[in-house]
Order: sequence, then C-alpha cells, then structure tokens
Amino acid sequence: MSMTLAELAALRCEPRKGSQDLLSPARVGELLGLLAGWKAAPDGKAIGKTFRFDNFYQTLGFVNAIGWMANRQDHHPDLEVGYNRCAVHWSTHDVGGLSLNDFICAARVNAIATA
Repeated sequence: MSMTLAELAALRCEPRKGSQDLLSPARVGELLGLLAGWKAAPDGKAIGKTFRFDNFYQTLGFVNAIGWMANRQDHHPDLEVGYNRCAVHWSTHDVGGLSLNDFICAARVNAIATA
C-alpha cells in the first residue's frame, strides 16, 4: 500500500504488539523513502534522524513539541539532546523492531521541524 508523507502523518498510532505488526524490510524501505534524512539502524530495529538548531532554546522547543505529540500518540521515542541538536530514534519494543507507529511519528516529527 503506497501513501504520501501527508497521508502517513495524518494516521494515528494504534496499539501494536507481536510479530504480526512487525514491518518487513521492503515496507521499511518504502516508508523510509517518504522521510527525508531518516535512516534505519544497522540492525534494522529502529529509525533515527538528527535535527540541528541555532541555539538551546530552539532545541528545547523542538523536544517539548515532540514530547507533546508522542504523549498524544502514546508512542515514545528515544531522544539525545545537546545544545543545538536533537537525535530522535523510533522503534516499537512490543514488536521487536519497527511498526507503522514509528513511521507515523517520524512523519509528525518532520512536520514539527518544518513548522
């Protein structure tokens, strides 16, 4: 099922548990193609991207916006925060790798970064 970035970002996260919700490598590649700058981890179990900012204030605003969105979606990233950067990593522990929720949230993070 092919979709656009806007369609992906408009989806809502749903509870995903077990191998039936684990995305195939082909589907991961297809969805990564929609997300500029996002990369799969070497083990294929997470995706990540580092965002850069002019100062700590902008970085912290970005982190807080991600936190608000993640809480509303009930899907939470790993964040690495520095003065002018934030690395965002998504995976779905309950499926042992990547689910559609990771890509929904990555698309939403891209929207936050360009707002």
